[in-house]
Amino acid sequence: MSFPITGVGAVASIGNTPDEIFAGLCAGRSGLAPLRGFDREKFKAQQLFEIDDRSGEGDEPGRATRFLVEAVRQAAADAGLGEDLSGVPILVGTGLRELRSLELWWRDGIPFDAADLDFGPALRERFGALDTHTFANACSASLYALALGWDLLEQGEADTVIVAGCDAVTESMFGQADRVQFDPPPAVRPFDRERQGTILGEGAAAVVLRREAAPGRPVRGWLRSVAVNCDARHPTAPDREGITASVRQAHETAKAAPGDIDLVLLHGTGTPVNDLMEAEVTAEVFAGARPALTGIKSQTGHTSGSAGLMSLLVALSAITSGRIPPIAGLSDPLPEAAGLRLVRDTPLAEPVGVAQVNGFGFGGVNAVAIVAGAA
Repeated sequence: MSFPITGVGAVASIGNTPDEIFAGLCAGRSGLAPLRGFDREKFKAQQLFEIDDRSGEGDEPGRATRFLVEAVRQAAADAGLGEDLSGVPILVGTGLRELRSLELWWRDGIPFDAADLDFGPALRERFGALDTHTFANACSASLYALALGWDLLEQGEADTVIVAGCDAVTESMFGQADRVQFDPPPAVRPFDRERQGTILGEGAAAVVLRREAAPGRPVRGWLRSVAVNCDARHPTAPDREGITASVRQAHETAKAAPGDIDLVLLHGTGTPVNDLMEAEVTAEVFAGARPALTGIKSQTGHTSGSAGLMSLLVALSAITSGRIPPIAGLSDPLPEAAGLRLVRDTPLAEPVGVAQVNGFGFGGVNAVAIVAGAA
């Protein structure tokens, strides 16, 4: 079973639409810039992948909601749904919800209602959406939401579903990362020997899934499977067995052998343990097969709850265009990646029919999706 993806939308630090983001990745553009919303004197790290949407100096509330609404608007318009989404379930994966607004309420007294931590009220006000669900599920949240969207379609509970992910960086999360990383990484360098850690980013992504393609509407791609599990082996460190199981389950559900996968969008955080584990699992699962491998966080930052869907949209663009953006900043691959076909330096021109998207979160919440071309 496969479900058509009929609409896409996204915003990130390097672009305000999926096409702009993909073009930025292929052009080697980075969204990394000096801190805009936080007091620089409080932190060792001085840069972040922020969306430059603030109207003045300092920070302002409601930005995660703003990103989400725009991504959903784009996806709904792309699918021809219009702006009345009262009959369409909207499933949102996030890491931090609207926590930044709560911080500003606590610190500066900026008005904020606790109900607005959830995105339902804003989606109801903007689109008339009546059936909304917010899942705070770490870095694989949007792919978990995608799995739940799949379930709604498969069980006949809905004919159309919008799945989204979003996050704005909070000062508390940035502060935690700043304390853990004693020497702030100057850049995100996934799968490189000299990788030093990740840098957070902001973004939102959304897709429209349908049980059947709508007459006269283009199909952006087909969702062939979403596999999720929670190994719960460690609060932060990835687990080989849990990750491997999620990848193999995604292949089995999609009825795809490793040799059928042309491209893998790696989770690729640029952290020592995550990249090592992902490289080892990828080498094991794809032994004898050589898909192209890439990742986007060196240019977008780690966009937390939206990261999985952001990579999925890049996979769809690679399928459509026959171009695969490289992993920026990768100059000396880690030894465990020897033999893996990591895309480096320049975009790779190569047909892509089937792509895999990885998303692995704290606590062992693993998610893997398989998408294919519309043909």
